[in-house]
Amino acid sequence: MLFNSGKYVIFLPVVVLMYYLLPARAKKLWLLAASYYFYMCWNAKYALLIFASTLITWLSGLGLDRVREDDGDAARRERLKKLIVALSFVTNLGILFYFKYFNFALDLLQSALARLHITLSVPVFDILLPVGISFYTFQALGYTMDVYREQIPAERNFFTYALFVSFFPQLVAGPIERSGNLLGQISVPHKFKYDNLREGLLIMLWGYFLKLVIADRIALFVDAVYGARYLYPGAYLALASILFPIQVYCDFYGYSTIAMGSAKLLGIELMENFKSPFLSTSIADFWRNWHVSLTSWFKDYLYIPLGGSRKGKLRKQINRMIVFLVSGLWHGANLTYVVWGGLNGVYQVVGELLMPLRLKLSKLLHIDRSSLGVKLVQISVTFLLFAFSMIFFRSSTVGEGLAVISSILHVRNPWVLVDGSLFIREYDSAMVLPMTFFLGALLFSDICKQRGIAVRKVILRQDAWFRWLVFALSTAVILLFGVWGPGFSEANFIYFQF
Repeated sequence: MLFNSGKYVIFLPVVVLMYYLLPARAKKLWLLAASYYFYMCWNAKYALLIFASTLITWLSGLGLDRVREDDGDAARRERLKKLIVALSFVTNLGILFYFKYFNFALDLLQSALARLHITLSVPVFDILLPVGISFYTFQALGYTMDVYREQIPAERNFFTYALFVSFFPQLVAGPIERSGNLLGQISVPHKFKYDNLREGLLIMLWGYFLKLVIADRIALFVDAVYGARYLYPGAYLALASILFPIQVYCDFYGYSTIAMGSAKLLGIELMENFKSPFLSTSIADFWRNWHVSLTSWFKDYLYIPLGGSRKGKLRKQINRMIVFLVSGLWHGANLTYVVWGGLNGVYQVVGELLMPLRLKLSKLLHIDRSSLGVKLVQISVTFLLFAFSMIFFRSSTVGEGLAVISSILHVRNPWVLVDGSLFIREYDSAMVLPMTFFLGALLFSDICKQRGIAVRKVILRQDAWFRWLVFALSTAVILLFGVWGPGFSEANFIYFQF
């Protein structure tokens, strides 16, 4: 069930209404049933997978708590705790590996043996990737680690924990919630508050605007160009490659925002997943603001356990590269994602190594690094570096990504940017002015967020007539340029494939 579908427009109000009408003891079970129904709308049999992951990590938490309470030998307790964590990770990651990486691993093995002139004939397994498996697996494993580190006690109530893993707003594409934030909120019933209703709906409208009005409209151009890159070489591909990161941002940010708004209607606060990443002045800063729930997960549960920056400068950079390569692989079973992750890791390593030289040059040339001009250059360079890496993210093979780069560098046709040639398929000239305005609204919102100004809070503090006007205008824009706009379809969110 997609957030941008008619089914969800019916499903969500029913869930919210029944949640507040039911007695306190039934609220949790109602949300759990609704969450499983929501997930089963894609493929009912894969509900067994999320149940298995839930059961394994719940039992692991109970086992860790029991070992911790044992009065026996401390060294033995620690060995048992590590064994429980290892079993939890091996089983969950084993399930994830089979459904997401098994065929990919076989292909890599076959290719490696072929280089040694060894022929390996293996069947192709028809494995359908379960929606959201990477997200709920990491959320459940994060819980296991939190209990192991004694940051939270194990959740005794199975239904509460099952709801934590399967909570429908953030189930299939995050944010990957931490047990310390979400478990406590869903363990207690919430009473209806009109303020939650107003704020939740306003948050959802912003999410729908990002997805339907910006992301899906940009997708018309990007998909057309990348889908026929020989017909649209050079400047076409360059512009599509610049627009694609904005498409991904608005698509994923839109999903996360709709998820936040849906949860807010139920009185539950989800974490912010994006913090104005395209205003970042370095790649390191960018990754502190992009897909925050995943980057913080890798920092806490992979980078720090590997040693972080505690074991010397060389080990720090090795750990950083490991994290980004794994992060790339997390996004999909394709070498293009590994290259994408590796590039972003290299950006950070090189950026840190060159920092002393950059500081010396700035001092020598009397450059004020805090000036607006310098910051604009830093923001632009950061965006272009990320956009370059996203060429591989968008391409189906590494070779295709290299071909796109070659076309951008060698086909010189800048005149298509001004002679009207860019208006292809459903993306005509009538969309340029509205899209310019909408992208300006996105930039304004991101600047406000970066400066700590919550636009929705400002709107909700205004008089009732102003609030209703904002609601009405927002809905009209979403309908006119999104639902009734060119090329509308109930398109999947990009991160559903991960």
